[in-house]
Amino acid sequence: MIFEASQDFRLPFPGDEASALAFLRDPGRSLSRVRFLRGLSFDGTVVRAELIVNVPMMGEVTLPFESEVVPTPRGARLVPRELSGRAWAAVDGDGDATDGELRYRLTLRAHLDLPGPEKWGGAAFEKMFHAAAARTLDRVARDFPEGVRAAASE
Repeated sequence: MIFEASQDFRLPFPGDEASALAFLRDPGRSLSRVRFLRGLSFDGTVVRAELIVNVPMMGEVTLPFESEVVPTPRGARLVPRELSGRAWAAVDGDGDATDGELRYRLTLRAHLDLPGPEKWGGAAFEKMFHAAAARTLDRVARDFPEGVRAAASE
């Protein structure tokens, strides 16, 4: 199953344009206060972390992700890398700095391999799980701006 959520948002940035570009191009810094990420690392080219979500009927689910950070003239782009395993995420997006403002576009795609519905009580359970997981991923995407705002104010 694949679940997707997107978020577009703008934030004021307190520094100059050069500082804003540096912030956008360093996800180790700009994502450091996003509360649902664990194990965040950035090697100058690739950002890695685990997206931690609490999914009803499954509990806490860990979704590792890797995205290449590609500088753009106004900021940076995240290009997701496909991972293997039963559960992982693709994090795709871009950020731009313009006129003292940061503009983000983020898409999260959670890839989950689940047992077939016959093992969990049928298609009704699968539909219920799908709806709950989609709501959870939407909530995660909505919470993302607060973490970036907190990092930008440091």
